Amino acid sequence: MVGGIGRLAEAIAADMQARLPEQRKTQGGKLSLLVATMLRERGANLMDLAAALPRPVELVANRFQRIKRLLANERATSDAVMAPHGREVLERLFASGQRIVLLIDQAQATARHRAVMVAVRVGGRALPLAWRVKQTRGAIGFAEQRQALKAVALLLPAGAKPVLMGDRFYGSPDLIAWARAAGWDWRLRLKQDLLVFAAGGESTLAACLAAGDHVLRDWC
Repeated sequence: MVGGIGRLAEAIAADMQARLPEQRKTQGGKLSLLVATMLRERGANLMDLAAALPRPVELVANRFQRIKRLLANERATSDAVMAPHGREVLERLFASGQRIVLLIDQAQATARHRAVMVAVRVGGRALPLAWRVKQTRGAIGFAEQRQALKAVALLLPAGAKPVLMGDRFYGSPDLIAWARAAGWDWRLRLKQDLLVFAAGGESTLAACLAAGDHVLRDWC
């Protein structure tokens, strides 16, 4: 390979080989070339990537099928590829004494697919650590959220207690219960009609706020 994409792919491949020595070299090379092409194209549309891959003698349709087969390979999971990178970032934040802030959010992947992503805040940016994609036009459910969160939990340094932050879709009892069970702090946007149980009584979040209770403790 020659040109900018080729040189970038070689650098990515060398880094991946050092971080994932158990990965097959041919698989790492293909994945590195795909990542380099995505960075060059600034997008993830598979047909655009197929057209941009530096394989001029191969039909675009054939390149497209190659990309689909690579992404369908169960040995090339995003969790496995991202793990060493994510673990390094989290360890650096923890060692520096910074509070680890994890962000959960949903994005539109395609016209038919949504992706839930868990990222870590580094400076003023969100660095993705794990994600799950589902074919849906609405919010992704807790099952996929939990999968992404569990993948990130495996990357945390021992003793780290992150805070989970989320905006829309995420102030659900299931997610709150999961964060509490994991020992994480959380700041999630909650619906005003969320039921609050405390001291043997029942109320709503709106009623608590109206009464001046802006910090709720020992409630469920």
